[in-house]
Amino acid sequence: MNIAIIVLLTVTFVSISALCSGLNVALFALDLKDLERKSHLGDKKARRALSIRQNVHFYLAGILVTNVTFASATSVVLAESISGFLAVVIGTLSLVIFAEITPQAIAVKNAISAISFFAPAIKVASYVSYPITKPLEMLLDRLVGSTATALHSRRELHLLIADHTGIGSELDEDEVEIVQNALQLSEKRVSQIMTPLKDVYYIYDDEVIDGKKIDELKDENWSRIPILNREKTVAKRFIVLKELVDIDFDERSFDLTEVKTHRAKTVGSMTALDTMFRKFIAARSHMMIVEKDDKIIGIVTIEDLIEEIVGHEIEDEGDDQR
Repeated sequence: MNIAIIVLLTVTFVSISALCSGLNVALFALDLKDLERKSHLGDKKARRALSIRQNVHFYLAGILVTNVTFASATSVVLAESISGFLAVVIGTLSLVIFAEITPQAIAVKNAISAISFFAPAIKVASYVSYPITKPLEMLLDRLVGSTATALHSRRELHLLIADHTGIGSELDEDEVEIVQNALQLSEKRVSQIMTPLKDVYYIYDDEVIDGKKIDELKDENWSRIPILNREKTVAKRFIVLKELVDIDFDERSFDLTEVKTHRAKTVGSMTALDTMFRKFIAARSHMMIVEKDDKIIGIVTIEDLIEEIVGHEIEDEGDDQR
C-alpha cells in the first residue's frame, strides 16, 4: 500500500478515534440536572447536549463501538506496511497520545460544547451500529441502572454559593450573603434573634390608657405593644400604636377592652427560623410572642427575620429614640 495512503488513513482513523475518546469523557462530564436547568433557561447548546445525555447508555455504546472500530483499523493499516512489533508500538503511542490523553483533556473543559456540536454525528454513529448499541444499552440499563440525582447538603450548597464571588460571577457580595444566610435559617432558633422581654415595652392587661399613658406610649415609640398578664405567662393581644392617634385620651381614660387590639400569636423559643415566614403569613402579623416553659420571654418580628437573612440590622426612624 502506498505510504501516502497509509499515513492518510492512519491520521484519519486516529483522529476519529480521538474524537470518540473525547466525546466519551465529555458525555460523563455532563451533569443531567445541570443540563436540564440550562436548557430550561434557553441554552441551545445545553438543549442539544441534553438529548444525548438523557439516553446516555445508548449513545455511549455508539461512541465506544466507533472508537474501538477505528482504533483497530489503525493497527490493521499499520500492520500491512510495518513489522508487527513496530506497528504495535506506533499504533499504541499514536492512540494513547493523540486519541486518548489529548482529546480527553480538551473535552473535559468543553464538555457541553463538544457534545452539542457533535450530537448529530453521535446519533448517526449510534444508529448505524444499532444491532450492537441497542443490546449494549439494554445490558448497561440492567447492570448500572439510571443515573441517580446527586443532591447537595446544606453545607455543600453554602460552599457552592461562596464560589460565586469575584470576577466572572453574576452574583454580587450582597446576593451571596443573603443566599448563604437563608441556607442557615433551619440551623438557627427564634431565641437567637428575638428581643428579650426585658428590652420590650409592654403593658399589663389590667391597665388603663389615659393622657399620661398615651404620652408614655408615644415616647417609647414601639409600633406594636404586647399586652401581658401580671404573671407574664399569657399575651393574647397587642396594640398597634398608630390606631390610637385619633382617640382623645385627655377627656377620659380607656380600658384595654375599649380600644382596638389584635390577637397575638405565640411561638416557641426553639422554633427553627426557616419555618417562621410561613408562621408570620398564617398569623397575618408582623410580631409574635416568644415563650419558653410557659413563660413569655420576648418577641420576634418579621424585621428580625429579614435582618438575619440580609446579615445587617435594619434601623428605622424610631430606633434612635429608644
